Parts: sequence; structure tokens; C-alpha cells
Amino acid sequence: MVKIINKEWLLEKIRKADIRIADCRFALGDPTKGKQEYDNSHIPGAVFFDLEKDLSGPVSEHGGRHPLPNIDEFVYKLELAGINEKVPVFAYDQGEGAFAARFGWMLQYLGHENVYVLDGGYNAWIEETLPVTVEVPVYQQEKFNVNLKPELLATIDDVMSVVSGMTPHTVLIDSREQKRYLGLEEPIDKKAGRIPGAINKPWFEGLQSGHYLPAVEQKQRFIDLDQDQNIIVYCGSGVTAVPNYLALKQAGFNKVKLYLGSFSDWISYSENKIE
Repeated sequence: MVKIINKEWLLEKIRKADIRIADCRFALGDPTKGKQEYDNSHIPGAVFFDLEKDLSGPVSEHGGRHPLPNIDEFVYKLELAGINEKVPVFAYDQGEGAFAARFGWMLQYLGHENVYVLDGGYNAWIEETLPVTVEVPVYQQEKFNVNLKPELLATIDDVMSVVSGMTPHTVLIDSREQKRYLGLEEPIDKKAGRIPGAINKPWFEGLQSGHYLPAVEQKQRFIDLDQDQNIIVYCGSGVTAVPNYLALKQAGFNKVKLYLGSFSDWISYSENKIE
């Protein structure tokens, strides 16, 4: 499980423990901004991981706008950053939560069980004038032993099975803002609407000023759901759904999967219906 930690906890780990830190800052409207911000300053010891170059693969006919990268290539990048399957890894973004969460989920999918997301991100870090640097660390290459967790990933077939009614007792959660869920506007994808039967739980309602709500408040967000239900979360491209994935885990839901292709993958199949 990906855990959410505060800046004080990370600062203590930097001082005392052998850890790795992933800077995942990114701006969807300006793909170069995250790297520029990293070059200007970052948390000491952090290695930069780019959403589109490192955490996503090439866009093709299917798979969505941010498909999974080639696993072997991603693992190699982790190894170059000194990351194996055991060293504690801490991810942060600017404070949006989604990009660091995506990285954390991907490591968990690979079988890493010691992954953390910095609550409040880089914004929370610099608000306290905690140490930053421009130095780019170099680590000895490690060996990452992959132990894939397919139970964390929902495929297009899984979602089709839910929509067709062949997989009962499963809830689809659309993590996008309500206007996109309702199909009133669609600024990114080629079609508007939602996957049939999905309910709406906007991802950003699980955060306040870049910080995740406490577990008790996350439970209240999902009070209409049964914790024994199977849950599949999606968004537009498999990025902003991940904060909902983490929030559900915080709230005690164990049967949660991420439909990584999300709505952009769903609409790539002409036969798929849209509400």
C-alpha cells in the first residue's frame, strides 16, 4: 500500500535513513515545466521522473493518453536511480498529488511495498524553508526484482465485463470533475460523457490545499459504498484517478483497481457505449 506522509517525517528520514526520492512535478499544459522546476531546485537526493517520458508509454490507438510504459524500460530507469524493490521510496509533485500518486501506484504495481507520497508536495516543503538543492544525485545502479501485482490494474476487458453486467458487485468510480462526468463539457478527449453505470467522486474532493483529507473524512466521502465491493477507479487518462485510489485505501477499501487507460482508452473502441 502506498502511504501518505508529511514533510517532517520525510525530513527525518533524509537525515537518518538510506532512502530514494522521486521528484514527479509536471504540468499537463506545459510538459517541460516540471523538469525546469527540478533543475531550479529540488529536495536533496531527489531524482526526476517525467510523467510522459518515464511514467507513460507512447500513445497508440488504444491504451489512453497516458498508457503504461514498457515495464522493462521503466524498471531500468528505477535501477539507474538506485531504486530496488526494498529501499524506501518517497515521491512528491508540486502539491497537486496526482503525479506523485501515479509514480507510487506504479511502484506498488511492480511489487514494491515501501512507497510513500509526500502530503502537500514541494509546496509544503518550501513553505517551511526546508533544505533544497540544485545538485543532481548519482546513485549506484541497483537490481529491481519485479513481482507484478495484476490485482491492482483493471483492463479494458474488466471494465467491459462490469458494464455488461457480467461482473456484479463492482462499482466504477469516475474521478473527473462533474461537468466532464455529465458530458456537459470535454476539454481534452474526443468524446464527452462517462462509462455507463459509473458514479462520480471527483478526485480533488479528497484533498484540501494539496493535502489529503484524514481517513475519517475519506470514509465519509465514500460512505455510500460497501467496503466489500470491488471498485474500479478511472479518470481521463489514468493520472488523477490515483489520488482517489489512495483515498479509498485510506478509507479502508481493499478491493480497489485502477483502470489506467481510463476514459480516453474506453472511447478508443467505437463499439463502447457512453452515457
